Amino acid sequence: MATSKREAQWVLRAQCNNREALELLLRSVQPLLHRYICGLVGSFYADDILQDVLITVCHKLKRLHAPELFRPWVYRIASRSAFRHLKKEKCWPEPVRDESVLEAMAAPDSQPSAELLQDLLNIEGLSPASRAVLALHFQEELSLPETAAILEIPLGTVKSRLAYGLAFLRKQISTKRSI
Repeated sequence: MATSKREAQWVLRAQCNNREALELLLRSVQPLLHRYICGLVGSFYADDILQDVLITVCHKLKRLHAPELFRPWVYRIASRSAFRHLKKEKCWPEPVRDESVLEAMAAPDSQPSAELLQDLLNIEGLSPASRAVLALHFQEELSLPETAAILEIPLGTVKSRLAYGLAFLRKQISTKRSI
């Protein structure tokens, strides 16, 4: 997830109180953030959380010292806001503790369609932690190290959350097929 040169320029101009640059910057990331937040908390709360994220970006943009890191920075803000909401709403299910799941994982053969991915991310029971990793890695097409940096967690944790999330989705899909 790279910040474009244009976005970096908008960041610099917005930091100098250029309102037009700020609006262009927010418009450029708003659809992507909305999709990401929907994947984490669902569409019902996504607009409110997105609004909070954009307000936070406006207030804290002057503190961003590296404009080329704008996109990872804004995704980190979105992740924190979504997790704060989930914690407040007590929507955080208990994690799966079956370590054998990691050993049985196979690498995916192909990238799922955007619609299928959104449907999979909306399956009830998928932990928000795994949902965030799946959304960043598959929806936003970030590498695992980039995902770890945005969520501020170790790479090993990203890998295990990805494995648990994929295992959960596979289990749900196989259950639906057998019905």
